[in-house]
Amino acid sequence: MTYQEIADMLGCDVETARTTTIKRALDRKKSRDGMTRAKLDLDLTARFVSTIRDTDLTLDQAVQELRSLHQMMSRNDLTDIDRVPPLDNPGFSAAG
Repeated sequence: MTYQEIADMLGCDVETARTTTIKRALDRKKSRDGMTRAKLDLDLTARFVSTIRDTDLTLDQAVQELRSLHQMMSRNDLTDIDRVPPLDNPGFSAAG
């Protein structure tokens, strides 16, 4: 991971992330793109996996909420929707 990615994961600044990788004696290597990347140790890997799981839970919750909203909308009386002219109707004027 880059120092920025580690900083985001740990909630610190980039310099603190860099210092942390040095203190933990993590393997570091400069990539072809010019960014230095560090290999995570067991503790940091566990934190990374935990972060991913939390993100997945949030995404799963959002998808579930969208599905519920879709179901509620599909149950509503569609006759009101049928009375509204489509927006792409050239004969329709918003002024009436």
